[in-house]
Amino acid sequence: MIEQLTDFPPAVVAFACKGQVTRRDYDTVLVPVVETALKQHEKVRLYYRTDPDFSGIDPGAMWEDFKVGMAHLFRWERIAVVTNVAWIRQALNAFRFLMPGTVKIFSLDEAASAREWIVAA
Repeated sequence: MIEQLTDFPPAVVAFACKGQVTRRDYDTVLVPVVETALKQHEKVRLYYRTDPDFSGIDPGAMWEDFKVGMAHLFRWERIAVVTNVAWIRQALNAFRFLMPGTVKIFSLDEAASAREWIVAA
């Protein structure tokens, strides 16, 4: 499940992932929020957190994640990923060089620092 976090500035799209994340979560929650933000702002920032009960992501959801990221590749200003999931951290480290914006990975214990960084001017 993906939940939108609404207590962020308008140019920051923020989400928390809980349990199993599906393509439907992307289609009904993440993609509409991102598309709306991109209509209103030239550059968008992303705060993406996996909660302790996160259990995985379906292949269809991974594909949607890739499509959303690539479709708007040059419009991501900053990305903060907050996770303790080793494979997500490893994948981001491996592909971070492909991202034109700044990507930082934070542990769940560093969620407050991630929030400060993503909203900073």
